[in-house]
Amino acid sequence: MALETRVLQADEWDVWYDHLELAFGGVPESPEERKLYRQLTETERSLGVWDGAACVASAGAFTFRLSVPGGTLVPAAGVTMVGVSPTHRRRGVLTSLMRRQLDDIRAGGEALAVLTASDPAIYGRFGYGTATYALAVDIDATRVRLSVPPGTDDVTVRLADPEAVLADCERVYAQLVAGRPGMPARQPGWEQLPLLDVPAMRDGGSPLKCVLAERAGEVVGYARYRVKPEWDLTGSDGRVEVADLDALDPAATAALWRYLFGIDLTWTVRANRRPVDDPVLHLVSDVRRSQPRMRDSLHVRLVDLPAALEARTYGAALDVVLEVEDAFCPWNEGRWRLVADAGGAASCARTEEPADLELSVRELGSAYLGGIALTSLAAAGRVAELRPGALSQASRGFAGDVAPWLPHGF
Repeated sequence: MALETRVLQADEWDVWYDHLELAFGGVPESPEERKLYRQLTETERSLGVWDGAACVASAGAFTFRLSVPGGTLVPAAGVTMVGVSPTHRRRGVLTSLMRRQLDDIRAGGEALAVLTASDPAIYGRFGYGTATYALAVDIDATRVRLSVPPGTDDVTVRLADPEAVLADCERVYAQLVAGRPGMPARQPGWEQLPLLDVPAMRDGGSPLKCVLAERAGEVVGYARYRVKPEWDLTGSDGRVEVADLDALDPAATAALWRYLFGIDLTWTVRANRRPVDDPVLHLVSDVRRSQPRMRDSLHVRLVDLPAALEARTYGAALDVVLEVEDAFCPWNEGRWRLVADAGGAASCARTEEPADLELSVRELGSAYLGGIALTSLAAAGRVAELRPGALSQASRGFAGDVAPWLPHGF
């Protein structure tokens, strides 16, 4: 029987999601997780591949607005729920899904597609490039001290129920989005994701806790965390596990970290999925005993190349001709002239002029949010300079002031 690819119907969701759980190892999610993701699923943007009555492959997309350098929120497809049944691998199913999905994204007028990869080796061949990294730290609070900036003592902290203060936390988050490329503006329903707190997610830790940072009665930051008690023959060896920490200024940031360092019966502060330029690296007295490490996070694919390049601003004046290879989305392939004033609007149009740089759409995706230098990609042989000086000029233009960051998965 021939395989059939079609848009998901609402009454097919459970079968479709059961397939996805199987594709990711077969461990059932909690009812709370399934309920949330059912609410968030956009069925009209979700594809299933069916072999008779069985769903054997899936791919979906969320409708996002993603912050890019300059603060513009650009419509982006958040690619998600991609999986192929082990019985149907090596048959071109994933390639056909990626083809259909990118065609649909283009037809819908979105310039970008973004994803987080369970296996980052898969998506490069479809034009996705790693654009952000996430920082993880395990800070030894018995040996590491914090040096806080002036004004930290003017910030008070108080414990609060995470649900009760959600609106306050979301106001803080919303104020940060435009200043940090890679952050999605939270669409309705997505504010519930950080509050998802089921026992299976705690790994022996406490229920989710929340602390607010306030100045003169105004909420200027928050942290969500769990405490994981541990005991050995010497006594307590507990750990604070930071889920979220967002703040509007340095003093509020420092006040929250100081609170997390001071929780009784804990000796380690662990945080994952932090920006790679997180200020905590400069607050600690000993960065080695903070054990910083990185992993890939957001992968970016330019679907409409000129629209995407025109949507962001550039950190330096730029006039460069790009020879772009994009076999999977050939409408992007060819020679493009990108012109921008420092910090201003950009134009990108096809040209017959000689190329200055040669690269694939994957490298453009990596550099797009300003966190991956074109010079670094060139050093790896991924970008070729055809006109002397063009590489450094373009690299300065694409670079951002802050590291791009994806604060949560999807």
